[in-house]
Amino acid sequence: MPRTVSVVPHTHWDREWYSPFDTFRLRLVELLDDLLPRLEADPSYAHFMLDGQMAAIDDHLAVRPEAEEALRRLATAGRLAVGPWYVLMDEFLVSGETIVRDLQAGLQRAEAFGGAMEVGYLPDMFGHVAQMPQILRAAGLEHAVVWRGVPAAVDRSAFWWEAPDGSVVRAEYLPEGYGNGAALPHGGEELAAMVARYDEAHGPMLVGPILWMNGTDHLAPQPWLGRVVAEANAAQDRYRFVVTSLTEHLRGGPVEGLPRWRGELRSGARANLLMGVASNRVDVKQAAARAERVLERVAEPLCALFLPAERWPAAFLDRAWHQVVLNAAHDSVCACSADEVVDAVLGRYAVATQVGVGLASQALAAVAASMAEAGVVVVNASARDRAGAVELVLPGTEPVAGTQVLSVDDGRTVLDGVSRARCVQLVQRALDEHPHLLRADVAVDERGVLQVLIEHDPADVTTRYTGAVKEEVERLAAEAPDGPARLVVTAPPTQRVVAWADAPGYGWSAWRPGPVPVAPVAAHGWAPDGSPSLPRPSLANDLVRVEVDLDDGTFGLEERGGAHRRVAGLDRLVDDGDAGDTYNWSPPRHDCVVDTPDSVSARLVEAGPLRAKVQLRRTYHLPEAVVDDRRTGRVLTEVTTTIELHAGSGLVRVTTEVENRTRDHRLRSWFPLPARAATAQAECAFAVVERGTVAEGGPTEAALATFPSRRFVAAGGLVVVHEGLLEYELTDLDDAQPPTAGALALTLLRCTGVLSRGPMAMRALPAGPEVPAEGAQLPGRRVLRYGVAFGPDDTTPLAAIAYPLVDERSLPLVGLTTEGGGHRGPRGSALRVEGAEVSAVLRRQGGLVVRVFNPTPEPVTVRFSGRSGRRVDLRGRDLGPLEGSLDLGPWEIATAELDEPTSG
Repeated sequence: MPRTVSVVPHTHWDREWYSPFDTFRLRLVELLDDLLPRLEADPSYAHFMLDGQMAAIDDHLAVRPEAEEALRRLATAGRLAVGPWYVLMDEFLVSGETIVRDLQAGLQRAEAFGGAMEVGYLPDMFGHVAQMPQILRAAGLEHAVVWRGVPAAVDRSAFWWEAPDGSVVRAEYLPEGYGNGAALPHGGEELAAMVARYDEAHGPMLVGPILWMNGTDHLAPQPWLGRVVAEANAAQDRYRFVVTSLTEHLRGGPVEGLPRWRGELRSGARANLLMGVASNRVDVKQAAARAERVLERVAEPLCALFLPAERWPAAFLDRAWHQVVLNAAHDSVCACSADEVVDAVLGRYAVATQVGVGLASQALAAVAASMAEAGVVVVNASARDRAGAVELVLPGTEPVAGTQVLSVDDGRTVLDGVSRARCVQLVQRALDEHPHLLRADVAVDERGVLQVLIEHDPADVTTRYTGAVKEEVERLAAEAPDGPARLVVTAPPTQRVVAWADAPGYGWSAWRPGPVPVAPVAAHGWAPDGSPSLPRPSLANDLVRVEVDLDDGTFGLEERGGAHRRVAGLDRLVDDGDAGDTYNWSPPRHDCVVDTPDSVSARLVEAGPLRAKVQLRRTYHLPEAVVDDRRTGRVLTEVTTTIELHAGSGLVRVTTEVENRTRDHRLRSWFPLPARAATAQAECAFAVVERGTVAEGGPTEAALATFPSRRFVAAGGLVVVHEGLLEYELTDLDDAQPPTAGALALTLLRCTGVLSRGPMAMRALPAGPEVPAEGAQLPGRRVLRYGVAFGPDDTTPLAAIAYPLVDERSLPLVGLTTEGGGHRGPRGSALRVEGAEVSAVLRRQGGLVVRVFNPTPEPVTVRFSGRSGRRVDLRGRDLGPLEGSLDLGPWEIATAELDEPTSG
């Protein structure tokens, strides 16, 4: 009986990559202009798959709206496969929530074209996250198709892929990628011979029908396909060729005797993983993390919980999420693209962030307006109860109990020595900026100086000035345009302070002056002018002590109480060369590693008692560039690092600023570990994964144990949190070898000037076209934010420590001034979610949608206090009722639709 060969015509469509989006769209429109009439006219060209992403449909319709009916007709008839994704995203460099929104957007858009292809098509992602099988099953998808990342242990072309929670999909592995059938010959015998060679090369690995993917990057349809398939069937009887869909091929695949793999797919055994995309263009990764944080953690929950249902800003949020989802495309967020593409990616993230910040401001204003009592209210956008330092602006200049003064503004702005003509412009600007004036006086003193006094109160939005100050100034300026003038603008004095506050999850709390309930943070070994007075000055609270090493600019961390752990040498900056490209780090043959500064200076910026800061300045002479595989030149580089410690917190916040003047290099922050570690635990989409000190490489890509983390990574008793600094490695300060490591290295910058290059030490073949990418050198000022704390003891799960630390570093409490007169009491919560981590809170059809996940190996119960509703899948289909709580198994993700609470 002949073996079936499933020929699946398709194209792999990178929206943007080595050329900008609109350049590629010209080719996309040309492709579809040819394909659509061909499908309708040629029954032998039975099917075409449009790369599993709906963005290609929308990109085409934006310039060919008249093609919508043909697209719908062909898709509904099964001739054209669309979806299920909106874009083919990278799975490690975006949040789990972004992956979900991408899938939901694709499924929803595909409904207008008869529905999505029911396959989790993942053909070119640079590895796959552990929770992908659970995400697919939550959308009703039972199959995945993968290429990169499959380990050597999987010895068949199909396997069972299991998520940490136990969800399983059948995964079809593409041994030679998504283009094994791209080179379609013009004769049937040649086609049969090609398949025979493929069959013999892979032998027993191939199970069931052979999948022949007739397409590759931006490949147009090959109109002779039907004829060649017919000729191949007529010329031999070893194979039966059929032009079909991916769905049909998978439906006939074997399910017995398949190997099983649990967890993520991050091997380079058979295909290049291209792991360096996690560390190139750190500006893109930071922008992604910032946009996702603002949307997921701030704008959506605050708008859902504090704005009336009828004011839910669906259109604005849809626009913001559309930018984030478009950027999730693997060549976009991975920044392995031309500079013009990366500029566009940064622009989209900026739009999403601007929308999110604006919506969050509206929601916070609604909270302030709803408070019954005037004063200061603190808002907590996190699901967990929070307490800690918060910045406030308070009236007056007198000290306020329980605060640390940062600055005092007497409210007086004086503009002296200007002409009367210039004063007219300044008065107009003052009126534009402060329409609610309390009074304005105009006079000419005995010296002939025009004196203008404008008094305003930013808090008073009811009084509107209606006087003629501008007209009077204009009159006097006309008399003597060059005459002297003096403008004084006054407002009530204020002070910016740090205070201690607490607020319940998704809640608010009125703030009042009073004693601080935690021990202060103090600075030791510093002179009154902020300079060091001891060789090892420090900051300390009742939890930890931070000691600054003035010899090398690192710091030590000591636990006060508990296990009394200690570690020195944290945040050692290590710079080495990079002769690689945007896909892979690769050391130059003649490297020069710099890990010791030429000079170190320190200054105490804030001394407590609620927040203490030290500013370190380290200077280095770094090589200028890699030339002919050797680091050459010498560039003076100054690095400014701010170390910050709060009262009541064990987290050391670190902000590093560097004026990057060096090319072709990698800058990392090294953290020696309190205990040697064989593994690290890192956050990825909806889970915490454990990885060792070695990776699996292959014949064309060397093994390199650099891995991505979403927001935190822990090893050897330390937890490092960050925003957008995704790459880490367990390594050593000396030449010790695995399986254990003594340090964790966090990549701060990886700079290279080419999209891809030819053979290099870490990769044998190019990963893309060899085109310049000067932007990837990241010249100029770079600001990197991260933090470090001791990890949990043996009885505490990592998630219980790490996720709160992420909130501490990246999701501060917010202080607002309120005039009172609303309905809201001094303290409360708009929604209580306890027992799991929250990925999303949003509104849908008037009700709340809450997505939660359990990032631990133990079952938990999630409680929604006082709320009932139903559990739903990612398509919104009802999975059963819930009354106040739901049970989650280990590593499980769930989505709940909650009814509004009943009143009375």
